[in-house]
Amino acid sequence: MKRFLLAALFFTVLLLIWEALFRAKIWSPVLVPSPRQVAVYLEGAAMDGTLAKATIVTMRRLLIGYIIGLVAGLPLGLLTARWKVWQDTIGTLALGLQGLPSVCWVPLALLWFGQTEAAMLFVVVMGTLWSVVIATETGVRHVPPIYRRAALTMGSKSLHIWFKVILPAALPFIVSGMKQGWAFAWRSLMAAEIFVTILTGFGLGQLLHYGRELSAMEQVIGIMIVIVVIGLLADKIFFSPIEKFLHRRWGTSQA
Repeated sequence: MKRFLLAALFFTVLLLIWEALFRAKIWSPVLVPSPRQVAVYLEGAAMDGTLAKATIVTMRRLLIGYIIGLVAGLPLGLLTARWKVWQDTIGTLALGLQGLPSVCWVPLALLWFGQTEAAMLFVVVMGTLWSVVIATETGVRHVPPIYRRAALTMGSKSLHIWFKVILPAALPFIVSGMKQGWAFAWRSLMAAEIFVTILTGFGLGQLLHYGRELSAMEQVIGIMIVIVVIGLLADKIFFSPIEKFLHRRWGTSQA
């Protein structure tokens, strides 16, 4: 309860500072709308269904691309950690491509797939994949060697060691990589939706782009707030409980 009240107080102060900046008229109201204007836009977009439709379209693209990235990234990370030839090839490639800005994949996706959903998914997968590969490899390599030796002493075989010893011990690193991959997936998708316009559905990125085109800053800021809220909810509902469970499981949680 104390943490909730502290967070509520913090965001209340931010809103008051925002309102004070608006009233001070340091910038044009077109550039810095008031919190009330943003709230009015969000209410209108929620009432006419625009916000719900855009959120559903964006989340569908995000989840599909993210899951594909996880399914491909986990085995690649394991292979990279297991064999040096994979580390020197796929591992080096992953390390290089992870630092590539997400927007760089958009022109390539347009050339390969055109103005289609496949282009969107390609950008999201590329944003997710390499973070998961690197996190999985790092997690496996940080498993204490004594775990493996102890399992071998007790008669465990190679496959059993991987699934019953190494993978569970590497899970904290893997979950951190999944969390980072989720953040990169978001950034990748927003870049794709801003630059790729397709008729199969307009997502939050398109609403953000149209707000900029129309100089409707209340729309731009409103959509940014929605994206932030979705990100916080994903962390609180999915990633944080898993991280807390793993910390309790391995005895690393703070007292």
